[in-house]
Amino acid sequence: MKRTILLLIISAFCAIGLKAQRADSIRISLLTCASGGEIYSLFGHTAIRYENYTQGIDAVFNYGMFNFNAPNFIFRFALGETDYQLGVTSYERFAEEYDYLGRDVWQQTLNFTQDEKEHLVRLLQENYRPENRVYRYNFFYDNCATRPRDQIESAIDGSLQYTDNMTENNTGVSFRDLLHKYSEGHPWSRFGMDMCMGSEADKPINRRLMMFIPFYVQEYFNTAQIVNKEGQARPLVSAEEKIVVTGLTDADHRSGGITPMQASLLLFIVVTAVTIYGIRHQKTLWGVDLLLFFCAGVAGCILAFLALFSQHPAVSPNYLLFVFHPLHLFCLPWMINKVRKRQKSRYMVANFIVLTLFILLWAIIPQRFDLAVLPLALCLLVRSASNLVLTSKKREKR
Repeated sequence: MKRTILLLIISAFCAIGLKAQRADSIRISLLTCASGGEIYSLFGHTAIRYENYTQGIDAVFNYGMFNFNAPNFIFRFALGETDYQLGVTSYERFAEEYDYLGRDVWQQTLNFTQDEKEHLVRLLQENYRPENRVYRYNFFYDNCATRPRDQIESAIDGSLQYTDNMTENNTGVSFRDLLHKYSEGHPWSRFGMDMCMGSEADKPINRRLMMFIPFYVQEYFNTAQIVNKEGQARPLVSAEEKIVVTGLTDADHRSGGITPMQASLLLFIVVTAVTIYGIRHQKTLWGVDLLLFFCAGVAGCILAFLALFSQHPAVSPNYLLFVFHPLHLFCLPWMINKVRKRQKSRYMVANFIVLTLFILLWAIIPQRFDLAVLPLALCLLVRSASNLVLTSKKREKR
């Protein structure tokens, strides 16, 4: 009997030791990658690292894989129908890539139990099945940062409690604020995003929605706690370290050259000078109108397409359609015909009124605009005014 009890005790200790060894042999970490210089890398990146020391596995699960050469990629991206997928690569290859790109990587070791680790690995393996790995990408709501967050939360045996209230909308932060924050130093990227984003992008969002940015996932995970079914709490993150150190900062990835504001001001000065010359010499200079209104019409077609057909969030309504709209393009032949003959164009009159109201009401329109839009709007306004002045002088001569 004593021998039997002794064998049971030894077996129990061996089982406990094996379980502890099995638990210690697996590490699950959240990887957060620094910003890059390309527009798709301005906001960083998130991935999950799975290490199994006994099996010699060191893999990275990456929800940010896409095929730029896929058929109609640009058109589908504009429609909001871009498909991303979960990819798996070795950590060594992942680290080499980010070291080459000059982007640091932080690692947060998740304070998971053995069951939670195994649960998360099963979820990732299930996601990686060919029929599950592809998903419809949504920049704000379903991206390479929110997917890892959701899988980690699903694997927890209990609940994940964040320090901050994640659902209150009185944060005073909007999607546009975050786009501006992480596109600093990249004025053309910021200008393009501001053009496409409508008034919905200026509404305050809650902290959970902020987690479409990888750095907010990293920040909120650092202070979050796992509360198990017995009510016991433990930190979600047991350790954090920088595992890829390149020595570069965001400043090293900034873009140079002329800014959108400088370019639009220069255009405004040129257009104003040409217009003054045309009025003094009684010349319509209709070629200037053709070029300006054609470009404004093309931009308007893009904005109208996004507002009407795209599934991207926060692109509609877009009040920039009062400045750049498809009518500039569709009405261009009739408008140019009137201008060439120095006849009063009703289209120019309407455009002058609309642009004047837009500029006067700039501060109270419920949408934030890039300041570079103002000189562009003034260019169109000046050319409309030119038609009115020249036709008025023609009538006076009669």
